[in-house]
Amino acid sequence: MYGFLTWLIPFAVSCLFFKPGSGLMIPQELFKSIMIVVGSFVGCYFLYRYFLLVDEKYFKHGILVGISWFFINILLDCIVLIPLMKTTFAEYFMSIGLRYTVILAIASAMGLLLSRKETQM
Repeated sequence: MYGFLTWLIPFAVSCLFFKPGSGLMIPQELFKSIMIVVGSFVGCYFLYRYFLLVDEKYFKHGILVGISWFFINILLDCIVLIPLMKTTFAEYFMSIGLRYTVILAIASAMGLLLSRKETQM
Protein backbone atom coordinates (compact mmCIF):
# COMPACT_ATOMS: atom_id res chain seq x y z
CA MET A 1 0.00 0.00 0.00
CA TYR A 2 2.80 2.43 0.88
CA GLY A 3 4.45 1.83 -2.49
CA PHE A 4 1.19 2.72 -4.24
CA LEU A 5 0.85 5.89 -2.17
CA THR A 6 4.39 6.95 -3.08
CA TRP A 7 3.10 7.10 -6.65
CA LEU A 8 -0.47 8.35 -6.06
CA ILE A 9 0.27 11.38 -3.86
CA PRO A 10 2.85 12.98 -6.17
CA PHE A 11 0.61 12.19 -9.16
CA ALA A 12 -2.32 13.94 -7.44
CA VAL A 13 -0.11 16.94 -6.62
CA SER A 14 1.07 17.11 -10.23
CA CYS A 15 -2.54 17.41 -11.39
CA LEU A 16 -2.75 20.74 -9.56
CA PHE A 17 -0.29 22.22 -12.09
CA PHE A 18 -2.12 21.17 -15.25
CA LYS A 19 -5.04 22.96 -16.85
CA PRO A 20 -7.19 20.78 -19.09
CA GLY A 21 -6.68 21.67 -22.72
CA SER A 22 -3.74 24.00 -22.16
CA GLY A 23 -1.21 21.84 -20.29
CA LEU A 24 1.32 22.85 -17.67
CA MET A 25 0.59 26.15 -15.88
CA ILE A 26 4.11 26.73 -14.52
CA PRO A 27 7.59 26.50 -16.07
CA GLN A 28 8.60 22.88 -16.66
CA GLU A 29 11.84 23.14 -14.65
CA LEU A 30 9.90 24.47 -11.62
CA PHE A 31 7.39 21.65 -12.02
CA LYS A 32 10.17 19.04 -12.10
CA SER A 33 11.77 20.53 -8.98
CA ILE A 34 8.46 20.57 -7.10
CA MET A 35 7.78 16.97 -8.05
CA ILE A 36 11.21 15.79 -6.89
CA VAL A 37 10.70 17.53 -3.54
CA VAL A 38 7.16 16.18 -3.11
CA GLY A 39 8.22 12.67 -4.12
CA SER A 40 11.17 12.74 -1.72
CA PHE A 41 9.08 13.86 1.25
CA VAL A 42 6.33 11.35 0.50
CA GLY A 43 8.84 8.53 -0.01
CA CYS A 44 10.73 9.34 3.19
CA TYR A 45 7.52 9.52 5.21
CA PHE A 46 6.29 6.14 4.02
CA LEU A 47 9.73 4.58 4.45
CA TYR A 48 9.70 5.84 8.02
CA ARG A 49 6.26 4.25 8.51
CA TYR A 50 7.44 1.04 6.88
CA PHE A 51 10.53 0.72 9.06
CA LEU A 52 8.42 1.12 12.21
CA LEU A 53 7.04 -2.32 11.29
CA VAL A 54 10.46 -3.94 10.78
CA ASP A 55 12.29 -5.62 13.68
CA GLU A 56 15.39 -7.09 12.01
CA LYS A 57 17.47 -7.26 8.85
CA TYR A 58 16.94 -3.55 8.20
CA PHE A 59 19.37 -3.28 5.32
CA LYS A 60 17.82 -6.27 3.55
CA HIS A 61 14.37 -4.74 4.06
CA GLY A 62 15.65 -1.41 2.75
CA ILE A 63 16.91 -2.99 -0.46
CA LEU A 64 13.74 -5.05 -0.94
CA VAL A 65 11.31 -2.21 -0.27
CA GLY A 66 13.38 0.15 -2.43
CA ILE A 67 13.33 -2.25 -5.38
CA SER A 68 9.63 -3.05 -4.87
CA TRP A 69 8.55 0.58 -4.71
CA PHE A 70 10.75 1.43 -7.69
CA PHE A 71 8.96 -1.17 -9.81
CA ILE A 72 5.51 -0.24 -8.45
CA ASN A 73 6.10 3.38 -9.50
CA ILE A 74 7.41 2.37 -12.94
CA LEU A 75 4.47 0.00 -13.50
CA LEU A 76 1.90 2.61 -12.52
CA ASP A 77 3.58 5.17 -14.77
CA CYS A 78 3.44 2.65 -17.64
CA ILE A 79 -0.29 2.20 -17.06
CA VAL A 80 -1.22 5.86 -16.48
CA LEU A 81 1.50 8.38 -17.26
CA ILE A 82 3.10 7.06 -20.45
CA PRO A 83 -0.26 6.94 -22.28
CA LEU A 84 -1.08 10.47 -21.04
CA MET A 85 2.30 11.76 -22.20
CA LYS A 86 2.04 9.91 -25.52
CA THR A 87 5.70 8.98 -25.33
CA THR A 88 7.89 5.91 -25.60
CA PHE A 89 9.13 4.01 -22.58
CA ALA A 90 12.72 5.02 -23.36
CA GLU A 91 11.86 8.74 -23.47
CA TYR A 92 9.77 8.43 -20.31
CA PHE A 93 12.52 6.56 -18.46
CA MET A 94 15.19 9.12 -19.35
CA SER A 95 13.02 12.06 -18.27
CA ILE A 96 11.11 10.61 -15.29
CA GLY A 97 11.58 6.91 -14.60
CA LEU A 98 15.25 7.03 -13.69
CA ARG A 99 14.42 9.44 -10.86
CA TYR A 100 12.65 6.62 -9.02
CA THR A 101 16.06 5.17 -8.18
CA VAL A 102 16.06 7.77 -5.39
CA ILE A 103 13.56 5.52 -3.61
CA LEU A 104 16.07 2.67 -3.64
CA ALA A 105 18.89 4.95 -2.49
CA ILE A 106 16.95 6.38 0.46
CA ALA A 107 15.45 3.03 1.49
CA SER A 108 18.88 1.37 1.41
CA ALA A 109 20.43 4.22 3.40
CA MET A 110 17.68 4.05 6.03
CA GLY A 111 18.10 0.30 6.30
CA LEU A 112 21.88 0.57 6.62
CA LEU A 113 21.60 3.28 9.25
CA LEU A 114 19.13 1.24 11.29
CA SER A 115 21.33 -1.88 10.97
CA ARG A 116 24.37 0.01 12.22
CA LYS A 117 22.38 1.57 15.04
CA GLU A 118 21.10 -1.86 16.09
CA THR A 119 24.60 -3.37 16.26
CA GLN A 120 25.82 -0.48 18.44
CA MET A 121 23.19 -1.10 21.11
